[in-house]
Amino acid sequence: MIETGAKEKLIQVVGRENYDDTQAGRLVYSYDASPQFQVMPDAVVAPRNKAEVQAVVKLCNEYRIPVVPRGSGSNLCAGTCPVEGGIVLLFKHMNRILEIDEENLTVTVEPGVITLDMIKAVEAKGLFYPPDPSSMKISTIGGNINENSGGLRGLKYGVTRDYVLALEAVLANGEVIRTGGKLAKDVAGYDLTRLLVGSEGTLAVITEATLKLVPMPEAKKTMLALYQDIEACAQTVSDIIANRIIPATLEFLDQPTLQAVEAFAHIGLPTNVKAVLLIEQDGPQEVVERDIEKIADICRKQHAVDVKVAASPEHAEALMTARRSALSALARLKPTTILEDATVPRSEVAKMVVAINEIAEKYGLHIGTFGHAGDGNLHPTCLADIRDQDEMERVEKAFAEIFQKAIELGGTITGEHGVGMAKAPYLEWKLGKPGISVMNAIKNALDPNHILNPGKVFAKETDRVVMEK
Repeated sequence: MIETGAKEKLIQVVGRENYDDTQAGRLVYSYDASPQFQVMPDAVVAPRNKAEVQAVVKLCNEYRIPVVPRGSGSNLCAGTCPVEGGIVLLFKHMNRILEIDEENLTVTVEPGVITLDMIKAVEAKGLFYPPDPSSMKISTIGGNINENSGGLRGLKYGVTRDYVLALEAVLANGEVIRTGGKLAKDVAGYDLTRLLVGSEGTLAVITEATLKLVPMPEAKKTMLALYQDIEACAQTVSDIIANRIIPATLEFLDQPTLQAVEAFAHIGLPTNVKAVLLIEQDGPQEVVERDIEKIADICRKQHAVDVKVAASPEHAEALMTARRSALSALARLKPTTILEDATVPRSEVAKMVVAINEIAEKYGLHIGTFGHAGDGNLHPTCLADIRDQDEMERVEKAFAEIFQKAIELGGTITGEHGVGMAKAPYLEWKLGKPGISVMNAIKNALDPNHILNPGKVFAKETDRVVMEK
């Protein structure tokens, strides 16, 4: 519980209406989109501006109260679960688009802006913000930055990190720093902007972001390639890239995922094939036409049983929307849905898909796999029931093997979901002890009292998992 003196000071800063320590109010923010993690915060605080964020964080540092910055809670790594209590810092009031700068091709926003709202606002000006996490209808820009969110267009356009030009952030002691700017080049000192992106709220609290925009693509086309051989489907991904073609989107869905998505979306997806590739290319009209034709030829050479180009922009949008609904569609099938994001080099996608299926069979689990195959980011999704202890133990063992296989293939334990609590026990597999030590040194320097999103990224010694050699 927050002591009375600290509580009254926090209320003085944000107003009584923006401080909630009721049972119901706290319950709403005791969990995020990650299954198996739930802890009640002591209070929920909603600042209205940067000055209030500063004052709140400074007070929390003084009283050693944990601070968990939170957007919409759509993350999948338990990154916003208040594991050590304290306050959830909610940005529902700081949700303004501050500026769309058409001369410098930038947009400046507060952290609580919904991703899709911002995308629509810049598209109305003929501009384009490429990062498109599947949760963009509800996720916030602050959350995207904290998790370095990816999305379907990551292969061609990159992820959130590649579009963050400048940040305003409050440090644990209440001081404000500004990093970067509306600049094409800037090598003045350490790159603090990129340090904060993906730091999951453990180093600072972001209060403003300036993001890069690009011109809207002139044209785009979408196609489906259908396969009865999953390995051939995965191999096609490598072949497309090897032919020097970089699609805007190159997505993989296996049969269980297809069946779930079609039952959910009802748009006529084929469910009698083992896997599909959903491919979109954008750019100048002649380039799009040429690339789609070449990609179709490559798919057929890898034994695609059919290649279909979307008949209209509406059909293309329906296909993309259906793909974005994959998690929601699968989540309808069993009480507990565990979505991971093991990532490997593109050339190893076929091996990783085979390994996931073998591991699922070994542990007697139902795992559907989909994901951003073009950048090697696969989402094995296990459907289970948290009430079945034996099944959940098998799930944990299966995902440990999946992470281990990804690392063996030159990959990583997470490509876009973040570490949070869920992946913290495995982080040393990827970074080694020296890497963890460097991260600890940065954390201790910026947040010596460990009030900023404690319990995330860094696993306790007893929680770390030793990789089998």
